[in-house]
Amino acid sequence: MSAELLAHKVEGDGEPLLLLNGGLMTYAAWEPVSSRLAKSHRLILNDLRGQLLSPGPAPAKLSDNVEELTALLDHLEIESAHVLGTSYGGEVGVLFAASRPERVRSLIAVTVTDHATPSIWRGIEDLRVLAAEALSGGDRGRLHDRVVEEVYSASFRAKYAEELAGRRAQVAALPDVWFEGIEGILAAMETLDLRPHLSAIRCPTLVVIAAGDEVIPPERSVALASAIRGAQTRVHETSGHALVAEDPSWLSAVCLEFLERMSASSAATQRVT
Repeated sequence: MSAELLAHKVEGDGEPLLLLNGGLMTYAAWEPVSSRLAKSHRLILNDLRGQLLSPGPAPAKLSDNVEELTALLDHLEIESAHVLGTSYGGEVGVLFAASRPERVRSLIAVTVTDHATPSIWRGIEDLRVLAAEALSGGDRGRLHDRVVEEVYSASFRAKYAEELAGRRAQVAALPDVWFEGIEGILAAMETLDLRPHLSAIRCPTLVVIAAGDEVIPPERSVALASAIRGAQTRVHETSGHALVAEDPSWLSAVCLEFLERMSASSAATQRVT
């Protein structure tokens, strides 16, 4: 674990809510969702190792992120928090809830898988090749092109074609450390298998599924939810993998509804005891 804390920002007021990024995100990408959640929760946004703002390489094992998040909560003097993660961050959140149950009040895992299937592995390997090509002087925009094709639904790509094309140059201009981080995060994902950990999760859990997800087959998200005691599911019927970007209003509403139920249940328990 690095001696330096993860790069982070705290905003809003209320019960603490830890947000965990997808692999290619930085915490600023949560803004369409976080701006809604911050009205009722104290948000802890952060970049994991291997993401743009935090120093140091991506950990070789997904579980290494657990120590980093524990250190961050300790630094902020937060005993426990609700956790919301998407994709890579959602899988980190699952491990955090399983191995540090006393630190996680509830878990929302968005577009996640229970393990790296052969099809997921092939997609990861393709992105790793493109990241390596970018670092060796190849066309850096090719990684962006592949990601856009895979993570967004066809309707979203058509609607925002001009904006997405404009981002190509921005991605190509990112520093080497971003591409190095992506390669490290993807390498850790190739051996992903959460199945041995799912029965250890005891907190209330919501698994959010995107029906049009071409990165994580929706049935893998269903399988993950089925293996967590009492887990609930919600399905977005049209979004691709990048649900945070495709429909932040819907996702925010689903998260807030779940979190409000958790708060009401906690308040009722306190009254009884």
